[in-house]
Amino acid sequence: MLRYVARRLLLTAVVVLGVTVLTFFIMHFAPGDPAEMVAIARYGMENLTRDQIEAIRKAEGLDAPVYVQYAKWLNHIVRGDFGRSLSTGEPVLKEILIRFPATLKLALAAMIVSLLIAIPVGVVSALKQYSLIDYLAMAGALIGVCVPHFWLGLLLILLFSVHLGLFPVCGYGGLRHLALPALTLGSAMAAVTARLMRSSMLEVLNQDYITTARAKGLPERAIVARHALRNALIPVVTMVGLQFGHLLEGAVVVESIFAWPGVGKLLVDAIFDRDFALIQGCVMLFASVFVTINLVVDILYVYLDPRIRYEGEAQP
Repeated sequence: MLRYVARRLLLTAVVVLGVTVLTFFIMHFAPGDPAEMVAIARYGMENLTRDQIEAIRKAEGLDAPVYVQYAKWLNHIVRGDFGRSLSTGEPVLKEILIRFPATLKLALAAMIVSLLIAIPVGVVSALKQYSLIDYLAMAGALIGVCVPHFWLGLLLILLFSVHLGLFPVCGYGGLRHLALPALTLGSAMAAVTARLMRSSMLEVLNQDYITTARAKGLPERAIVARHALRNALIPVVTMVGLQFGHLLEGAVVVESIFAWPGVGKLLVDAIFDRDFALIQGCVMLFASVFVTINLVVDILYVYLDPRIRYEGEAQP
């Protein structure tokens, strides 16, 4: 197990490094002058001069070759220094840490909402296979997968905020502010997880040990809860781990729609401002969280299913 974790940690570092390389060079080759964008953000458009642009270019090191800029930035990252935002002058790590709790709160709420919907729907759909309930549940899951976040968010705002007045249109706050963004973000995950839960439950319910349990006269509720559900959750755990990373990714759109002050909205603002340091910091956060969750999910396999053994471990 320890050797496996060590290999995965090394692979995680390589993946994060690759993400930083791609993001850094793609942003630098994008159209537009970053020094000019920063100068506009700091001094405004009306009184902007060429000397101010050149001064910012030199002060921020934007006049150096791209590979030199990347090497300097990577050197700072290794020492735990993410640099300063080009547009605000504040430390990048400070700005991210201020916004990250809001994004984490939204992602966790969306995951909880999706699981509360997906697991019961998937189990009931499997137990009632080919019934009207099954068809309606899978049709709803298909619609949930196809509906984009931005469109669903706008529909929820129009219905529950504008017409019914039940929830705020946007902003950061308590459960009333969190409800619509969490539902918007968790809908696609709920749809995917429900379909997977149904397939996994159907496979488990056809196993020999389930047939044996039924032959012994165990109640159907006990069979489902004690024997079928735990084994059916193994592939679902994998999906939840991967989807949680996608929740952080989807938060970029949802936070922009609902004016949720998280890292996703910070990233969007940084892209418009061509704030390379801030963009790199946000992308590194998302990449690190994503690969870390994948590692945790792999380790959890052992506890969910003792039959799973990693390479190098003795077989029972």
